[in-house]
This record gives sequence, C-alpha cells and structure tokens, in this order.
Amino acid sequence: MTAGLVDAGARSQIDDFGFFRNLATVMAIVQVTGFAVHFALGRSSFSAPLVIHAHAVVFMGWVAIFVIQPWLAKAGAMGFHRTLGRVAAFWAVGLLVLGLLVTWETVRIGRTPFFFQPQHFLIANPLTLLGALGLLAAAIILRKHHDWHPRLQIGSFVLLMGPGFGRLLPMPFLTPYAFEIASLAALVFVAVAIGREAWQRKPIHPAWACTALVLVGALLFSRILAETPFGEALHAAAVAGTAAAGSDGMAFPPPPPGL
Repeated sequence: MTAGLVDAGARSQIDDFGFFRNLATVMAIVQVTGFAVHFALGRSSFSAPLVIHAHAVVFMGWVAIFVIQPWLAKAGAMGFHRTLGRVAAFWAVGLLVLGLLVTWETVRIGRTPFFFQPQHFLIANPLTLLGALGLLAAAIILRKHHDWHPRLQIGSFVLLMGPGFGRLLPMPFLTPYAFEIASLAALVFVAVAIGREAWQRKPIHPAWACTALVLVGALLFSRILAETPFGEALHAAAVAGTAAAGSDGMAFPPPPPGL
C-alpha cells in the first residue's frame, strides 16, 4: 500500500513537471511573439540606445533560461538544472540592473509609449520587476520544495509578461490603465494552472495567490506612488537637462506622427 502511494506521488510529480514545461513554453512563445510582431510592424528598430539593446539581450536570455529549466527537470537532467539555476541567479542581477536603467533612459530620452504616463511608468516598471525578482528569490529559497519552486518560477515570469502582452493588445484604447491591463492579462496563465488543479481535484496551491497578490500590490502601489511628491521628484530627476525638463510627468506623451 505504501509503495503504491509513493508511486502515485512520483507519477503526480512527473505530470507536474510536464505541465510546467508546457506552460512555460507557451508563456515564452507569447512573450517572444509580442516583440517579434512589434518589430515586424516597424514599431521598434536597431536605432535605440545601447542600454536598450543590452537589456533586450539579457531579457531574451532570461526567457531562454525560463524555458530550458522545466525541460531539464522533465528530462530528469537535474545536474544541469541546478547548474543553470546558479547561472540564473547571477543573470537575474543583470536583469534588475538593466531593467532599472532602461526604464530611466526611456523616460529621459522621451521614448515612453504614448499610452503610458512617464511618471507612472518610471515607478510601475521597476516595481513589477522587483515583484518578479522577489518571487524568483522565494523560488530559489524553496528550491527543495517541488510544489512551491516551479509555481513561484511561473509566477515570477507572469510579472515580466506585461511588455509582451502590451505589444499584442490594442494599448492606445486601454488608456489610462493600459499598463495595468497588459500586466494583469498574464494572469490567464495562473488561471490555467488553477483550473488544472481544480480539474484534478487538488487543493489550489497558495503560490498562485502569492503571484496575484504581488502583481496587484505592485500595480496598486505604483499607481498611488506616482501621484505623490516622490513621483514628481523622481520624474523631474529623470528628465533634468532634457527637453522634457519641467513637463508634467502625469500627462500622456503625444502619439508618434502618423497615428
């Protein structure tokens, strides 16, 4: 009887590995598709500053790591999985540094998308990134807990999917809450995972609630913080010495010519 229960538990864990592998793959495809479509439509180019290109390389490298890890786990290649996990921990530092730099540079040079308020973008982008890395840190700490670890990894990537969804959704029609809508759209993957657990009559894992709470908390806090004197001071510091100096950071930028 005990052996049967152990075998059932092992099979369930293997099934979970397969599910998380497939879910991560679909999430990565959605993310990459968003950027590819954006480029195909001529909305991005190679004329961006070097820091933006560096961020793109590091970010897409992170997408690759995110996909490879569950494939390794499913294949049973745990040695490679752990080694890549160590690489990922260092890679995440680059993701943080370049994410903060590219947000600052985007506002400073006046490249904030016209459906975002620069002052809000300057705060919301870093806070969602910090939320993602917070979930990643929790996943690393709980790496020996095979229920928490992959779910927190999925949750961490959910918080990074706003830019991908933002390139697929009709963002100009979603103002003034385009940032929130694009970010919350990624919760569809959490809903899929919850639906699977409910269909299997398993308890809904609390990692999904953690993901939703971190994302919603980051969005709400950034919206509140953007309208404070701190938000104004941060925007003023970002645009100091540029043509946008003295501008209202909560005003939407004009759309590009031809729109």
